Amino acid sequence: MNHPVTAALADFSSRFMNVWSEERASLPCSSDLIGLTSPCVDSDNGDTVYWQPVVQEPMGSLAAVENGIELRLHSDITAFYGSFYSGDMTARFADLEFDLLQVFSAADLQRLQENVLGHLVTQRRLKLKPTVFIGVMDAEDRVISICNLSGNVVLETLGKPNHQVLAEDVASFIRQLEPVVRVR
Repeated sequence: MNHPVTAALADFSSRFMNVWSEERASLPCSSDLIGLTSPCVDSDNGDTVYWQPVVQEPMGSLAAVENGIELRLHSDITAFYGSFYSGDMTARFADLEFDLLQVFSAADLQRLQENVLGHLVTQRRLKLKPTVFIGVMDAEDRVISICNLSGNVVLETLGKPNHQVLAEDVASFIRQLEPVVRVR
């Protein structure tokens, strides 16, 4: 796991954990994850799941997406989703606040691949550049994505051709993120 995205994600995860510890005196937690099993679950009291990022061993694969649409994914996309099991982490980039999506378990990786495949098929049908989402915002039609062609991180309005470039690459984007504590 010697990939710049993995290193940047490990650093952000550590900063995220520290902010949670300072502000909430606990591990990150969510009621959305109740009853789900994952290597990253520390405890589940029936009302709240407490979790912490753990390395995916072996590294997760998005081969089902690549095979399903016959498209080679940018290595940053594979590193982003294949490095850790974790809950989603709220972050701020400039004036944008969003949930940085993560893979919670092997079953979640399967579900993610189905969603990414559907997204890419829709883009192909609309003749749009292929992107893979990595962050969701409150505005349901806007996502943070990785452009599969350039590796740029972009602010994407779903179904629209032009995207605002936020960062030249995923590692530099992640390094600029500010952790945000939001209880779900």
